[in-house]
Amino acid sequence: MATAKRVGVVILFFAMACFVDAAPGPRKRPVAGPDLYKGQNVARDALAPGEKLINVMSFGAKPDGKFDSTQAFMDAWRASCKAPGQNRLLIPQGTFLVSSMFFAGPCLSPKPMTVQVVGTVLATTDISEYVNGEWLMFENIKGLKLIGGGTFDGQGQSSWKTTVDCEKTGSTCVRNPSSIYFNRVNDGVIQNIKSVNAKGFHVFVTNCANMRLRRVKIDAPADSPNTDGIHVSHSINVKIVKSTIRTGDDCVSMIQGVNNVTIKRVHCGPGHGISIGSLGKYQNELEVKGIRVMNCTFDGTDNGLRIKTWPDKYGGAATDISFTHVTMTNVKNPIIIDQEYQCAPAKCQKKPSLVKISNVLFSNVKGTTISPFPVDLRCSKQFPCQNVRINNIDLTGVAKPISSRCLSVKPIYTGVQKPAVC
Repeated sequence: MATAKRVGVVILFFAMACFVDAAPGPRKRPVAGPDLYKGQNVARDALAPGEKLINVMSFGAKPDGKFDSTQAFMDAWRASCKAPGQNRLLIPQGTFLVSSMFFAGPCLSPKPMTVQVVGTVLATTDISEYVNGEWLMFENIKGLKLIGGGTFDGQGQSSWKTTVDCEKTGSTCVRNPSSIYFNRVNDGVIQNIKSVNAKGFHVFVTNCANMRLRRVKIDAPADSPNTDGIHVSHSINVKIVKSTIRTGDDCVSMIQGVNNVTIKRVHCGPGHGISIGSLGKYQNELEVKGIRVMNCTFDGTDNGLRIKTWPDKYGGAATDISFTHVTMTNVKNPIIIDQEYQCAPAKCQKKPSLVKISNVLFSNVKGTTISPFPVDLRCSKQFPCQNVRINNIDLTGVAKPISSRCLSVKPIYTGVQKPAVC
């Protein structure tokens, strides 16, 4: 699709003109600032007085799923974001085929910019068109709403066949494109949208602050590789609530620089659970702090509540983490701290992890497991985990006897303990 490739280059130049990247150097956690939505009912949506609808079809987009509407989408974005007044970008009913593009700010609207997706946005399948590395990129925007009940279809089936596992191949690995990518977005609401069959991650949140993801539905086959549901890095004040995630990798993954994240009433499965990490892969990683996972359910996942760090690599820290009121159904590793990531469990001969883990709570976790070690706490010999509390665990083995495993950690136990304590 030569036209799409030419459009991709145009989009890249446009984005570079509108968006100046930070100077090279160590990454810093963003500063949150006042929350624009504090005290508001973000579930409600109505046109603001004088708000103008900008329909992508007015710029030549066609809802047939075949015509390349990339340029029409970008023209409509310019008319919405770069024009004075309050404008709303509308993607109506129908299926719109688009390749990689930037939705670059800052926008001129006095209130948050709204992108209302009613129909389906369909990704092109030629991976060579994704010269920017992601599919739909929202960058440098203060105040954004992505709503409407529509669907983002990444058409990742063909690209999964050539997926490379970046966890195994190192820093030179090139990931498949994420579907919806937020970089330097402050005060965002992503609500009532669906992402299916992403080529890579479904939703990627980085360098962001005050982000709310509500009633998000994510769907991909259990064997789709590296298709994390919601991936968060270098961000502060993120809430993920009332969402359903079915995918082939972590339902939610959080890595370095994440601070103050709440995950509540999320259903995960299939998938690899809710994970912090992997940590310690790179030099000078920022601490992970203030993670709260509550009232979530896991069904048939490879992992449940997981913290994972690399042995024999770099330092880092994860602290102030709580997992509470969680229900498991046939989960392989319901509770796991793995500081021997991708090394033989309890037999790892590599140098210990340099990541420090402290102040972790697992409380009121119940259900069924297929693992012989449903409580598996393998910490670093050099930096043993500190203040790990285990309260009211009630897990039943489906097919075999179960027990706990603890290495380089002395958990603090209270309440019911099933399996028995280490």
